[in-house]
Amino acid sequence: MDQEYTRLADIEVEAVRPDVQGITLTGQAPDHSEYRLDVHFDMPIDARTRAVLGELLSHSGLTISRRGVEPAAPARRRDRAHRT
Repeated sequence: MDQEYTRLADIEVEAVRPDVQGITLTGQAPDHSEYRLDVHFDMPIDARTRAVLGELLSHSGLTISRRGVEPAAPARRRDRAHRT
């Protein structure tokens, strides 16, 4: 994986719930944290496609990664009580 990304969790998909315009995956990471991923499509999905997607994704795992963000510079505090 690209070094710009940090792996947050590896999730074993436990349940797939099809929706009219997408699919919801739920699962657990090895540390027992629970995750949910909602995938939405910009078009309606027919019942057969939802069933096929559900079957394929129910036998999958997810790796969630995040691009590293630069730490923000500390905000300047205005302390009016110490102004003269």
